[in-house]
Amino acid sequence: MNGMRTTAFRMVPVVMTMGTIFFLSHQPGDSFSLPTLPGFDKMAHMFVYGILAATVLFAFGERQKKMKAWKVVLLTVVFCLLYGISDEFHQSFVPGRFVSIYDVVADCVGAAMTCALWLGWRKRISMTRCF
Repeated sequence: MNGMRTTAFRMVPVVMTMGTIFFLSHQPGDSFSLPTLPGFDKMAHMFVYGILAATVLFAFGERQKKMKAWKVVLLTVVFCLLYGISDEFHQSFVPGRFVSIYDVVADCVGAAMTCALWLGWRKRISMTRCF
């Protein structure tokens, strides 16, 4: 029973992040005043989906992460990709919002970058334990 509570607890950040993304995506296009910097929108997508990936990585149990790190990364990126696609589909029904494959690419890149950082951090930690 304690394991189920731990799993449920670890899912809370994932659900909160997904809810925040859904809320932001549901805002009409004219309600945002984003900076006019080139690429700012894509950087925001990468940042937010990087956070989503971090929460998904957190949701996995330590045993899963130790034994199958690459599988955890693959599942995390695919999860973020699918949520990014569903987010774009959702935006197609919101006034002033538009569907963009480039947003999905940015979402996926943000998730992949977070996973790459996580893998690098894990490798560094395991190397320091050897010495």
